[in-house]
Amino acid sequence: MEAFKGSQEQVIPILGITMEKKPIGTVANILLSFQERNDDDGLIVQFRSAPGRFSKMAQTAVQQAIYRAARAAGMKTDSWTVILSVPYPGVTIYGDSLSAMISVSILAMAKGESILADRVITGAVSPDGHITPVGSLPLKVAAANEAHLRRVVIPEEMDIADADWRTPFLMQVSPVGSISQAYQALTDHPLRP
Repeated sequence: MEAFKGSQEQVIPILGITMEKKPIGTVANILLSFQERNDDDGLIVQFRSAPGRFSKMAQTAVQQAIYRAARAAGMKTDSWTVILSVPYPGVTIYGDSLSAMISVSILAMAKGESILADRVITGAVSPDGHITPVGSLPLKVAAANEAHLRRVVIPEEMDIADADWRTPFLMQVSPVGSISQAYQALTDHPLRP
């Protein structure tokens, strides 16, 4: 008997900054595998430790975001297996700003939809399903522009440390407040029918 109803893999972009004295924005790719099992034994999230890895904080943020986003979508996670890996040897992903992108990507996979290739979100997910502020937005938006991502979805509420900044030419920056708004902005589909 087959153990999984469906299995999908995707490479998804995440926005971040380097850990140098004078940080720069960067776009990294994460390998995301989503499987829907035939049981209801609970959400399984596995973080590969090679070639690269996720910090404990990043792991916690991602696990919480998956539960929170699914709850906001009215979806059950009991039959989901999620496997995440960093395809860069020796690289560790820190922080929580990747959690919205990963959780919305998983919702899209579970619904048989996908995030459009030139779109990305940076943000975390609050317990009530809102997209929370993250730092270094100007650096992250600049990196997304250099990577030819045309739409960056950001938290509606800004980090106080981020001074005024300009949106790069031909780029759309879309502030959102909720998982539902983020899903619509990233997939062009409503989260709930």
